[in-house]
Amino acid sequence: MAQSRIYYRPVPVPHGGRWRLAGGWSSFSMLERLERGKLPELVDNAPSEVIETLTSPRPAILGLSMDRPRLMGIVNATPDSFSDGGTYDPVQQARGLLMAEADILDIGGESTRPGAADVGTDEEIKRVSPVIRALSDLVPLSIDTRKALVARAALEAGATMVNDVSGFDYDPELAGTVAGNGVPVCLMHAQGVPLTMQDNPSYDDVLLDVYDALEQRIARAESAGIPRHHIVIDPGIGFGKTQAHNLAILRRISLYHGLGCPILLGVSRKRFIGSIGKAEIAADRMPGTLALTLAAVDQGVQIHRVHDVAEIKQGIRLWQAVNDKDEARDR
Repeated sequence: MAQSRIYYRPVPVPHGGRWRLAGGWSSFSMLERLERGKLPELVDNAPSEVIETLTSPRPAILGLSMDRPRLMGIVNATPDSFSDGGTYDPVQQARGLLMAEADILDIGGESTRPGAADVGTDEEIKRVSPVIRALSDLVPLSIDTRKALVARAALEAGATMVNDVSGFDYDPELAGTVAGNGVPVCLMHAQGVPLTMQDNPSYDDVLLDVYDALEQRIARAESAGIPRHHIVIDPGIGFGKTQAHNLAILRRISLYHGLGCPILLGVSRKRFIGSIGKAEIAADRMPGTLALTLAAVDQGVQIHRVHDVAEIKQGIRLWQAVNDKDEARDR
């Protein structure tokens, strides 16, 4: 019988640990040793190659160092987004996010909420291109799309990153588009497509299954000519996952540092936050989003895709102040 694979999750602390996590702000001295079908085991060491991957500083993305939490502001150029579709002019909304100091803006022209149907390529390009052209000189822009033709149009308009919620599963030509343009990409994990992904998602072990799937996506991207330093990964909270699946990933999200890429987290205003936090209206879920964001910051997650940039930025600043090891002790 083949030996079961061993995974190691760093257990981060804000400072004072034996190793610095991913060259960032958290450190760790202990790890969880994870194996399918067994309870986690707390250990104080791991193979040298594991420690090397967990501690190597992550390369900058779009000129932004990954040694501090970064905020990606969400701009939905769609009439049917689950949270705010059709309620504002996307360019005006984007300018507001810039005033709130978003590090990156993610422009999307196709809703990927549960139950959403595909949008035609021409319509998606029509929605995103004017927004990108209006903002491209102001801030790094990511195009949120699954389609190669949309990505090409967006990159021509001034976008400098691709965010693919399908992780190159939807359009096999998108990997070549990313490689050919030499831009970074975020590869997300999703089980199924938006129209049906929440019908009955199931996993043997969601934490480890998602890890393996992201590892395969990274390998596929590299084989297409995309260098590892251009790859960001996203475990895909809410994409083909139940509330229990989402929480299992969030509790141990630092596992994904073992993939050697910056981690992007997108939990903003999602349905399970409303279910747990008793907030039926999506726009009322900022406090729950902040709580999960800070929990992920604790685990060294580098990029946070959010609607409420100003509020999340304030929360992170307070988190940083409380956890600043260089501050003089209260007397």
